[in-house]
Amino acid sequence: KFINTYKSASSRLIKKDFPHVRKKLWKEMFWSRSFCLLTTGGSPMEVVKKYIENQGIK
Repeated sequence: KFINTYKSASSRLIKKDFPHVRKKLWKEMFWSRSFCLLTTGGSPMEVVKKYIENQGIK
């Protein structure tokens, strides 16, 4: 429920502040229906950043 509320509010604000974005949208949809919520367990931001940057690297 929180994520959907956030997506709705942020979509409205982005469309308001950047009206040219509307021309690029498909059926007025800014966000897809899916979402992902992750927690880091208090890890330092640098550790999280390095983890994300190394995704897909073997």
